[in-house]
Amino acid sequence: MKPVEIRIIITGGTFDKEYDPLKGELSFRDSHLPGILKTVRCTLETSLEINELTDSLDMTDVHREGIAKSCLASPQKRIVITHGTDTMTLTAEYLQKRFQEEGVSRTVVFTGAMVPYSVNGSDALFNLGAAVSAAQLLDEGIYICMNGRVFQAGKVMKDRGKGIFTDAETDG
Repeated sequence: MKPVEIRIIITGGTFDKEYDPLKGELSFRDSHLPGILKTVRCTLETSLEINELTDSLDMTDVHREGIAKSCLASPQKRIVITHGTDTMTLTAEYLQKRFQEEGVSRTVVFTGAMVPYSVNGSDALFNLGAAVSAAQLLDEGIYICMNGRVFQAGKVMKDRGKGIFTDAETDG
């Protein structure tokens, strides 16, 4: 099997937040992704792009268009996007629509974390590893990879009561 190169587009979200003891809140300093890939000894060729560091609750279609432009300009056809979980489904659907409008196909896998990477008990590493693996194996399309499952964009929802993602058609 020929090695695949993955582009990882960083958009912020809980994944990259850190606790700021002076403000008493979670905030952004920088992305943890370069250090994570080194720590986990990822041997896959990756290209990192910090698109933005934004809480997904603050995302607008202007932000989503910036993410779409990054994906459309990417020389890599397989892309992982770290994104906040609150509006990940909206951005995935936005991207799906934009790709259809442009007649472009890529394999794009969104992932995130319910607990920041910097906090003990985070699901960030598990979700990232699953997303990177999924991006190598899935057919072209837009997906969300969370909680050990892969969902197609437009067919997934965040169950806020359980803190997990579920299939909107069968689990919801």
